[in-house]
Amino acid sequence: MDELDARLVTALRENARASYAELGRLVGLSGPSVQERVRRLEERGVLTGYRALVRPGAVGLTVTSLIGLLLSDNADQTAVVERLQDVPEIEDCWFVAGEESYVVKVRVRDVDALEELLGRLLRVDGISRTRTTLVLSTKWEGRLPLDGLAGEVGATPAES
Repeated sequence: MDELDARLVTALRENARASYAELGRLVGLSGPSVQERVRRLEERGVLTGYRALVRPGAVGLTVTSLIGLLLSDNADQTAVVERLQDVPEIEDCWFVAGEESYVVKVRVRDVDALEELLGRLLRVDGISRTRTTLVLSTKWEGRLPLDGLAGEVGATPAES
């Protein structure tokens, strides 16, 4: 990935609906050249998809929390993750180092819904405790620092 690719990815992250011609104007390439670069970035797994971003508060999800999940000693981690995939309030799930095994980011409509969700999580076989951090406000989300990564991004097709 060179600096032009990084600028192209940044432009797509700001507006994935931009036409190839518009992206070309932003990065100094022709539309067909942009189309070819985007195709290569997709093939290499740098670009993995396009999606609409939804403001959670606009759809009634006003409470965001990070919940650390502590597993029982005999927990089947694979089974726990499979069960977590069925919890619609979970937006993100990370396997982490430390006392918790997983940290999940959840969005719910209010504190009562958060309390109900915590009860459901504690009933998941393999989860022994939770540790909840309530998000008071979001300053930004979804920022991916691409500056200075030219030549490094996409070198190894690992999921992060």
